[in-house]
Amino acid sequence: MWGLGGKERESTLHRVTTDDGRAARLRGDVERVLGGAERVVLAVSGGRDSMVLLHAAVAAAPGRIAAVATFDHGTGAGAKTAAALVVRTARAMGARVEHGRSRGVGRTEAVWRDARWAFLRSTARALEATVATAHTRDDQIETVIMRAMRGTGARGLAALYAPAPVLRPLLDCSREDIEAYARVHGVRWLDDPTNASRRHLRNRVRLDLRPALERARPGISAEFLALSRRAARLRGEVDSHVAAELAPRVDARGVQVARDLLLHYDAKGLALLWPAVAGRFGIALDRRGVERLVALTRSGRAGARIQLSGGFEAVVHRERILLRRVPPAATTGTARLSDGSGALGAWTFRAAAGEDDPLWSAALPSDAELTVRGWQPGDRMTPLGAETPRRVKGLLRDAGIDAARRAGWPVVLAGTEIVWIPGVRRSLAATARSGRPVVCVHCDLLDDR
Repeated sequence: MWGLGGKERESTLHRVTTDDGRAARLRGDVERVLGGAERVVLAVSGGRDSMVLLHAAVAAAPGRIAAVATFDHGTGAGAKTAAALVVRTARAMGARVEHGRSRGVGRTEAVWRDARWAFLRSTARALEATVATAHTRDDQIETVIMRAMRGTGARGLAALYAPAPVLRPLLDCSREDIEAYARVHGVRWLDDPTNASRRHLRNRVRLDLRPALERARPGISAEFLALSRRAARLRGEVDSHVAAELAPRVDARGVQVARDLLLHYDAKGLALLWPAVAGRFGIALDRRGVERLVALTRSGRAGARIQLSGGFEAVVHRERILLRRVPPAATTGTARLSDGSGALGAWTFRAAAGEDDPLWSAALPSDAELTVRGWQPGDRMTPLGAETPRRVKGLLRDAGIDAARRAGWPVVLAGTEIVWIPGVRRSLAATARSGRPVVCVHCDLLDDR
């Protein structure tokens, strides 16, 4: 695990000082991997693996280190002590340090991981650098075992070998290699007491399951690595095929692909392709999700919808299948746009210097009361360029907004007249005209990811 968690007890500070060539090979790996990046942010927890990475990186590629990033999960004195060790050691080595702290106390590994990665990604973006972690070959083996237990497909079995915007200089190094380097160079680190706790799945795999598998089938760890490498190659081939043959379209809403192209494949082919398509929008499909997508592709009617894990859904929309986040709940109530600014649900409105987008901005009459509410059945608006009113429902449909998203769509009123449907259409009353006082307003949907 990265960091400390659970009930804390006093950690043991190590300094041990003999070489069999492993330390030199490890430094060579670090120099080779980091040498291919212009700037890196080293993720360092204070544990042995990451402290070895810090030492080796400073020795092999000091000019590449933009910062050393450490994160206090807020789980007790042990976590605070570990972060302090990282700060003290990195500064003594002349490295810049970025120290993050959790705003709350998480109870699971997933919560800790999400908070940590949010901090690391934010730090890397700010410094225009790439995150480098201390994952080892043993971490890779354990990850493959855990994913196999969950019934993951080939894409998941690639695990840490899959392409990612993260550098892992120690991925070919074993824990014995790490131990040798620490011994030769006198690296100081702090034990994480939760590494001995069987409350966490990874620890049970490390302490119990993997040793049992090795006793029953000597060399099985090497077999897991070989399997993962094959899975990574297959993953790369599938990704290339998807890009060339399916050309999925990715935008702010999600990822979509033409259904007629998918229908050229049988169920097994679709089961390989869909995870690659979903991955383009950061969606990780579980086995059930893949099975449901295959069924939707082959028999779903227009408008059909299925739920996927992680807050995503798939929708058959016209001739395409769209994977996206579940739309926000229906917009309810009414909000006043005071001086052009206000909010309703996930929708925000702000006064702007001008009309910067013909769909998402409008010049609204400033001498009328401006309000926003969710559209209602029977609502009508006369679009710019039209002579008669049209149903708002039809305008939303024509704009490609399916039924689920329509439920949450707002309309803007000047007095009692609908003058603007953000992102869809506006009326003549929502355009700048000579001699009429207006306020230019821009609309954003905050969680339309």
